[in-house]
Amino acid sequence: MEPTPHREPLLAEAAPGITAIDTGMAAQRELNAVYVIHAAEPCLVETGPGTDGPTILDGLDRLGIAPDDLAHIVVTHIHMDHAGGAGALLERFLGATVWVHEAGAKHLVDPTRLVASTARTYGEPRMRALYGEMLACPSERVRPLTHGDRVPLGDRSLRVLHTPGHASHHVALHDDATGALFTGEAIGSYLPWGDAYRPALPPPEVDVEMALASIDTMRSVDPASLLTSHFGRVADPDDAFDRAAERIRAWAETVRSALRAEPPATETGLIELLTAQARREFAEDAGGGTPFDLERYDALGSIRMNAQGLTRYWRKRWEAEADAQGS
Repeated sequence: MEPTPHREPLLAEAAPGITAIDTGMAAQRELNAVYVIHAAEPCLVETGPGTDGPTILDGLDRLGIAPDDLAHIVVTHIHMDHAGGAGALLERFLGATVWVHEAGAKHLVDPTRLVASTARTYGEPRMRALYGEMLACPSERVRPLTHGDRVPLGDRSLRVLHTPGHASHHVALHDDATGALFTGEAIGSYLPWGDAYRPALPPPEVDVEMALASIDTMRSVDPASLLTSHFGRVADPDDAFDRAAERIRAWAETVRSALRAEPPATETGLIELLTAQARREFAEDAGGGTPFDLERYDALGSIRMNAQGLTRYWRKRWEAEADAQGS
């Protein structure tokens, strides 16, 4: 798999004073977004992977964000498609601080284990092609976050919501100026070309109950809109929360039932089941007007990764239940 070439950034207003940059990740449009908040202290939400760095820098230049301007970089979690470019951006924007959940901060300072884990999940060649290099962030420029904190941007702030499920160190960010909520992958992925939702439940930290509870946490702040990392603005938060939660439950149940069957499904069997389910769901969401493109659908957080993550989740849960019964 060849590295993703630098693509021209596509810029769009996501909310008043917030611009989305389509990074062109994996040579796809409407797959990966980062957001610029035009505050008194300008802020970038998400960094994209290292491979998308040139596109993001191009977008920031076009928005007039000079090297001395950017004050804050906030990531929803440390996965390489969300935080992989942080170290390189700090080399360009010398006055910027990176904000990340406290459990993830050490992995931005020393990304060795994170990169190794990603390589195990994707395979080394595909990881390098999708994400490129992840540079370490200087520890003095990394600030830890926890639930209820606020990231001060001068004339506005971002309220931090801890939203585990996709990852234990995941946060959502509620902008007090517009009411927009940056969701990262806490609702999974939104596919605007088909008005479709799909889960994002990869190994090793997926937790279905936490993912559903995190949707309730985000709903509780009554956001005006959702700004997803994959991909873009969602105007009706309640509809998004309902549909995302339904999909998480449905995929989790498909895997649970298949693993309990006699004989239990293999990984290949699970992938086939979930692929057929994804086709049905996409057709339902898109109303039949948009054809199902498996390559585009599977470009990030693949069906295979969901099958692996949910298999790990159920086996860990059953082991814990068995241990509790035994004791």
